[in-house]
Amino acid sequence: MSTAAGTWSDVDVAGHECGIFEPARPSEHGYVVLYLHGSEAGRLADYPAFLREFERHGLRVIQPMSSLSWWTDRIWPTFDPTISAEAYVRERVMGYIAERWTAHPPQVALLGISMGGQGVLRMAYKYPNVFPCVAAIAPAIDFQKRIEEGVDAGLAEMYRDAEDARQDTATLHIHPLNWPRHQFFCCDPADVRWHDSADRLRMKLSSLGVPFECDLETSAGGHNKAYFSHMAQRSVGFLAERLGRERLRIV
Repeated sequence: MSTAAGTWSDVDVAGHECGIFEPARPSEHGYVVLYLHGSEAGRLADYPAFLREFERHGLRVIQPMSSLSWWTDRIWPTFDPTISAEAYVRERVMGYIAERWTAHPPQVALLGISMGGQGVLRMAYKYPNVFPCVAAIAPAIDFQKRIEEGVDAGLAEMYRDAEDARQDTATLHIHPLNWPRHQFFCCDPADVRWHDSADRLRMKLSSLGVPFECDLETSAGGHNKAYFSHMAQRSVGFLAERLGRERLRIV
């Protein structure tokens, strides 16, 4: 599939489908965005606002497809009976990125929406040296709500109960002395399901003195494609700028 400039294609990575975006003029620094999709399993290829930003910044993109795995480190047989979605991303997808594009941390940034938004935050908090740059749009952080409401059979398979799930949410994986150096998250105030948990994350990061950027004020329709697209320029621009900072960082 071709965009106005770049090209999308599908590849098999260790037995699972992934979407690949190749900009017409890739960044000379080899930057890659690893995108985790939401519960609707929507493809970024269907979001022109994101494609324009990837092309503008010369960002290669890979999008693994996992259905309703919630990107956890728990086995969900519907996705794969032998490897969790999180381990698949860290081991198989990151290995593919290294092989195909010769890109290694910190050249790889995380981007996610909704289910994928909480997934990228959790992975960045657990592995900040691998993923120092992360942006989450409308992150579904307190996903234990879906177990409480009985609306997600997959989560109920992976966790004993809602409290077990809560203990594995992104907010509880923040380490006060070891965190991703560049993080941005946003949530529409009209997003009645997920805004409160994003605000709790903001308060916890502030209390710990962890640097971050967030936008919990901009409204563009709630938890929907219009809002996600509205935040494309801010989130992708953030990642592009912070990948540049990481390249110039003196260790």
